[in-house]
Amino acid sequence: MEQEVKDKILVVEDDPVLLETLQYNLERQGYQVITAADGMTAIDLARRERPDVIVLDVMIPQIDGFEVCRILRQEMNIPILMLTARDDEIDKVVGLEVGADDYMTKPFSMRELLARVKALLRRVRLIRGEMAATVAPDAKKLVFGDLVLDLTRGEVQRGGKTVPLTPKEYELLVFLARNRGRVLSRDLILERVWGWDFAGGTRTVDVHVRWLREKIESDPAHPVRIVTVRGLGYRFEG
Repeated sequence: MEQEVKDKILVVEDDPVLLETLQYNLERQGYQVITAADGMTAIDLARRERPDVIVLDVMIPQIDGFEVCRILRQEMNIPILMLTARDDEIDKVVGLEVGADDYMTKPFSMRELLARVKALLRRVRLIRGEMAATVAPDAKKLVFGDLVLDLTRGEVQRGGKTVPLTPKEYELLVFLARNRGRVLSRDLILERVWGWDFAGGTRTVDVHVRWLREKIESDPAHPVRIVTVRGLGYRFEG
């Protein structure tokens, strides 16, 4: 019988007690868990092991979690859940700025962390096209001039070149593109892309829209594809 492939989680935490607790609970859920206690080890493991999700503490030795996130985000699209010891909006905003997909404040409920990891994995599977069979044959690609969204492969190309997007950026772009010409409020975008249980605010939407503009707009300062509708939200013009 072929052995089932387990989802791989990289946990980066310098508190040995919390690290052991996280590893134990994740393994009980059937995940393969690899661990690191400092930033350099985390980067090396992420590059070598290519985990499916990274749970990353902010305050770790050598290189802090923000810098680890920034470095890895430039190289790969693995979802990153950041852990911060302070309930500080600045930490959360910085985490999103450097590419985190989600964040949690310590102390946190283990049940909630497991739920968020599961949600990130579910979204990754959707993006990778594991549910491509549910996509109508005539909707496998969305084409807007030189911008092509391949829904089967979970890839975006601009001018024939692949655009490196994080899972959340891709999910946001697909949602906007599917609703081309419609004005979408920040609250609606947040609910549909991040989920109703996401603890962050609409600033998260603005940050990700800015990242998308930098990658798909010829002039991000004067966007023509993702247009801001003042006081209402955003509209995708393609």
